[in-house]
Amino acid sequence: MFLITGVTGTTGSLVRRLLLDRGLPVRGMTRTPSRPDDVRGDFTSPDSLASALTGVTAAYLVTAPETPVPDDDLAFLAAAQAAGVRRIVRLSAIGTGEVFEGSVLAPHHHTADEALRDSGLEWTVLRPSTFATNMLRTPVYNLTDDAKHGVIDPADIAAVAVEALLGDHRGEVLTLTGPEALSVPEQAAVLREFRPVEVVDVDPATIDPSWRGGVLWARAGHSAVVTDTVERVLGRPATPFEQWARKVG
Repeated sequence: MFLITGVTGTTGSLVRRLLLDRGLPVRGMTRTPSRPDDVRGDFTSPDSLASALTGVTAAYLVTAPETPVPDDDLAFLAAAQAAGVRRIVRLSAIGTGEVFEGSVLAPHHHTADEALRDSGLEWTVLRPSTFATNMLRTPVYNLTDDAKHGVIDPADIAAVAVEALLGDHRGEVLTLTGPEALSVPEQAAVLREFRPVEVVDVDPATIDPSWRGGVLWARAGHSAVVTDTVERVLGRPATPFEQWARKVG
């Protein structure tokens, strides 16, 4: 049995679909189940985690706390160990753990990634670049000016996650990007060929300090990374942004 947290989210919903397409048993974890294959699970409720993880052999772990702390991940890992789960694939973020201007980037992700590595479970950590789907927000808030990102189609992230859940790439940290680095204005120019896009420039000084370090890291050009990991894992090239834009347009 595969358990998908964040099952109603961007990548979790796609991971579920891909596993079901393969005829594999899937259970989605959500606070408000709405499907027969969903179960109630709350990271702050050990009993609900224990119930959701019963009979599970592998889990896709996505957390999105309002305040960037690793508590949800650590609670899930403890429950997974107690339940006898064998493998966890965790969604992290590009740049996690790097030191920028004297601070560790994404410390909540870093702590959770390290806890997973030390858990004794089989593990894979996914560190994707900017999601292409961020451009579907209304409006799009551009915090990174003209800095480029290895923007990636979330469907590629989900496909890699499935391969990791099935047992490949154990003990690997996979940095996932699309095939090209594009700034937010460049992404908007491509997407406007297929649908309207409103972009609003935002000064990073105005955002929550918890997230500011990563934004400044990207503005300094460190997010302009392109890897061949998607192609190496899937045996096909990563999806170009223009192809994704055409699909959603």
